[in-house]
Amino acid sequence: MLLGAIADDLTGATDIALAFAREGLRTVQFNGIPNERALASNVDAVVIALKSRTIPAFEAVTLSRRAASWLRAHNVKQVVFKYCSTFDSTDKGNIGPVTEALLEELGETMTIACPSFPENGRTVFQGHLFVGDTLLSESSMRDHPLTPMTDSNLIRVLQRQTALPVGLLATTDVRAGQERVAARIKEAAAQNLRILIADAATVEDLNTIGKACSDRMLVTGAAGIGGGLARNHAAAIQGEPRSTEFVWPQGRTVVLAGSCSVATRDQVNHVVGLGYPATKIDPIAIASGTLDVSSVAEWAIASEGWPPIIYSSSDPKDVFKAQEVLGREEAGALVEQFLGKLAAALRSTGFSRFIVAGGETSGAVSAALSVNALEIGPEIDPGVPWTRSIDADGPALALKSGNFGAPDFFEKARRMCR
Repeated sequence: MLLGAIADDLTGATDIALAFAREGLRTVQFNGIPNERALASNVDAVVIALKSRTIPAFEAVTLSRRAASWLRAHNVKQVVFKYCSTFDSTDKGNIGPVTEALLEELGETMTIACPSFPENGRTVFQGHLFVGDTLLSESSMRDHPLTPMTDSNLIRVLQRQTALPVGLLATTDVRAGQERVAARIKEAAAQNLRILIADAATVEDLNTIGKACSDRMLVTGAAGIGGGLARNHAAAIQGEPRSTEFVWPQGRTVVLAGSCSVATRDQVNHVVGLGYPATKIDPIAIASGTLDVSSVAEWAIASEGWPPIIYSSSDPKDVFKAQEVLGREEAGALVEQFLGKLAAALRSTGFSRFIVAGGETSGAVSAALSVNALEIGPEIDPGVPWTRSIDADGPALALKSGNFGAPDFFEKARRMCR
């Protein structure tokens, strides 16, 4: 196995699996730590999707160690700890604690943190993360219901999460080339720095960093650096056939949107404006028993024309209102569980193509559909492909991080279905 990735949520896993597959690596994504007999002999890269972004840090560490142990048992050459390009975390973790644990588990002394993903407008300069032209702390991520990002200085953010000294791999070093980056990493190690926040604003920057890190057992970051590392390994398998046909399952399509990000709200508004049949679910109504899965499923089954869209996406003020009534975690969990049960109900009536928005929602839907492993299909928007369960007659899923995708994402995903 050339590359292994440990992702802290499901859509992030799909994101980096696509980055590996783009470079010609035969890639399989597992939802959860796979069993011993799960891996085929002709796989180049494995992505293990965990649900560890917002759980207590000690639980995230335990899961991540187990995933790393599984990858080492299969002789992986290099491991990527994959987190979101918006560095979603809190002062308690989980990026710092998991990085510490993986350094120890894999026998490494230091690593880099590279969340840059230029294709989706995420860049890092002087250690500060930008979303488009806006500092992370001034973007919509400042209002994230679970991981509000109010500081764009990633050195400060990460240093609050770990006792390991954190430094900077600056743009001047990156632009000086691969050898300079490698030298800077050695200098940092001599200074007892253990994690370097890597500046990167272009794909060329990521390629340079990736080449300099070719001998690192552990690299951390987003899908952008995953692509750079995959390019290093692709040379070893050039000339060998890798492509397989993506087979679409027969059946109906449905959109399930649990994310409240600005991007997802724009996407919902776009398809509602096109005339999609749409219904909004409210966590307070779920908690009170006035809204149930069977009634929403009946509505979706009876809908005609374009795929039905079921969404909980709301403005921050509405999210905060629900959190005040139900509790911060409880409000989100109610929606995730509801949409998971709804997906299972719709699957039993002939729905086989699920377009899902939101990392937590994607995890709940995949679990409810008993999807344990995925093959990677065509790309819809940067970082988001169609996927399909590797089980016979399994469903197809487009699993989208809340912040990803153009306003017409849902419509593009629908048009691709054959």
